Amino acid sequence: MFEVLVFVYENYYAGDSCPEPEYLERKLNAVGFESEEIDDALTWLDGLNTAARGSMGFAGALAHTPPEPWLREPLPTSFRIYPPAEQNHLGPRCMGFISFLESAGVLPAPMREVVIDRAMAAPGAPVSLDDLKVIILMVYWSFGKEPDALVLDELCDDVTERVAH
Repeated sequence: MFEVLVFVYENYYAGDSCPEPEYLERKLNAVGFESEEIDDALTWLDGLNTAARGSMGFAGALAHTPPEPWLREPLPTSFRIYPPAEQNHLGPRCMGFISFLESAGVLPAPMREVVIDRAMAAPGAPVSLDDLKVIILMVYWSFGKEPDALVLDELCDDVTERVAH
């Protein structure tokens, strides 16, 4: 599924250019992805779109609808507690990376909640750090935000090629 998501991100990162699901499915089939991978990715993307819309209110007549309660900006004195199911599914590396991005001020609480929601919808437990980075890129994309250069470097950097000084 993550290979499909990476393909979608790389080819349609300019948010308005992503085609409708039916056309995207045909395109992904033509590229050679397996049907099951495509179905999983499209279902996951649908959940991402729903969560992103829920965090920003709905367009049109409902433009003034507040975000879902779980996606509202928390008070500065509040903190996130991970229940056991999230701890087990995310694992310590992913929870640490989310905390790092949040403390650096580049992952606001509503986006963090969408990241966690989409990570919980991803297969595998615990989710790998590389898969979480793809999820974070997709969440930025769904919010119509471009990660700054340092965040993008952290999300796309291959740590196996780093040289210790």
